Amino acid sequence: MSDTREEAISIVRTLTEAGHSALFVGGCVRDQVMGVEPHDYDIATSAKPEEVKLLFRRTVPVGEQFGVVLVLLNGNQYEVATFRSESGYSDGRHPDNVCFADAKADVLRRDFTINGLLYDPLTDRLIDHIGGKTDIENHIIRTIGDPRTRFREDRLRLLRAIRFAARFRYAIEKTTLQAIRELASQVNAVSAERIRVELERMLLGPYPDLTVDLMEQTGLLQEILPEVAALKHTPQPENFHPEGDVFIHTKLMLAAMERPSIELAMGVLLHDIGKPPTLTVRDRIRFDNHNTVGAEMAGNICQRLRFSTAETKRIVHLVSGHMRFMSAPQMRPGRLKTFLSTQHFDDHLELHRLDCLASHGDLSVYEFCRSKLKEYTQEELKPPPLLGGRDLIEIGLEPGPIFSSILEAVREAQLEGDINSRDEALSFVRSRFPDAKRSKD
Repeated sequence: MSDTREEAISIVRTLTEAGHSALFVGGCVRDQVMGVEPHDYDIATSAKPEEVKLLFRRTVPVGEQFGVVLVLLNGNQYEVATFRSESGYSDGRHPDNVCFADAKADVLRRDFTINGLLYDPLTDRLIDHIGGKTDIENHIIRTIGDPRTRFREDRLRLLRAIRFAARFRYAIEKTTLQAIRELASQVNAVSAERIRVELERMLLGPYPDLTVDLMEQTGLLQEILPEVAALKHTPQPENFHPEGDVFIHTKLMLAAMERPSIELAMGVLLHDIGKPPTLTVRDRIRFDNHNTVGAEMAGNICQRLRFSTAETKRIVHLVSGHMRFMSAPQMRPGRLKTFLSTQHFDDHLELHRLDCLASHGDLSVYEFCRSKLKEYTQEELKPPPLLGGRDLIEIGLEPGPIFSSILEAVREAQLEGDINSRDEALSFVRSRFPDAKRSKD
């Protein structure tokens, strides 16, 4: 038995010995029925928040208006919530009214039957008021009660239904699925931050390809990520992409991911979103500059979903740079070293590998880059820079956008082996950039 389970049982025992009812609830019971070791444990109880706080030495009141208190034990935290019923979800996310109730009423306010099971760890008794155990056995996602009511109470449940269906590879029950389709247009009533968190969980889950497919089938993808929905039926040249349209290609890449970062997962999802707006058919199907167009679109999406500045930068860089691999074997040594020393290059290389596997299957450029990474030392790939902006100012140049071009040219010449010292670098600048603007001082 895990330490967290023992601690959770001790909380139930303390509450029970004090005269309260206390039970495991939600995901931990679902996982137990599925035969999976729960990662955390939530407890529902008849005890009021103030009674819970009196029974335990360390507590944090995270939502007393909803009857929720965190109990802290040995560095772990356990959510202890008073049995309650809810009503009046005017914002489509949170209840307007909360009333403390009994265990059955508490279950009936929850989202899906698989998450509505109760378990008494002291008597080893499963309590099932809503047929959750049967739905687990039959691999079904079903709302508790009327699906339209459940989804209108909290529009985030529209996405949670998809996430659970994909995570467990369960079918969505017919009326529940129909309600998702009917109410998909209301999902944007949920804050962008909450949508982003749910999207992250989907993409980092075991079946992100199935998640995106279900979102498309229900209309949720068109509402949240219309740029990705547009990939469906966007054709590709068969000699490079025998797998089919851009949507199929993207799903195959998602399916092949192995424990990605969220930046890589988003990079995979968005890497070809520039193809629909750049599609032309001349001698063959073409997507001129789709990586550049896609990078701008990806930046807008990340801002819309409230990704951090650092995350957005990495995702945009993955989208903008994914076509550079095509010319890697023809690059001069200096440019190749610069390319291989790109920040977070491991994610760029992995996106390229996935891109190839989900299309023509040719990994020769991937293997070329890997061999060069082994061939070059870190000193060869990232030697100390010979010049900086201060050096350019010292020789009389006026600071401005030209500095980045100059320093990039110096860096490439250094990596080529054409220059090896500060003096050689300064001579290179004077000869290569004779027209650079001079400071008036």
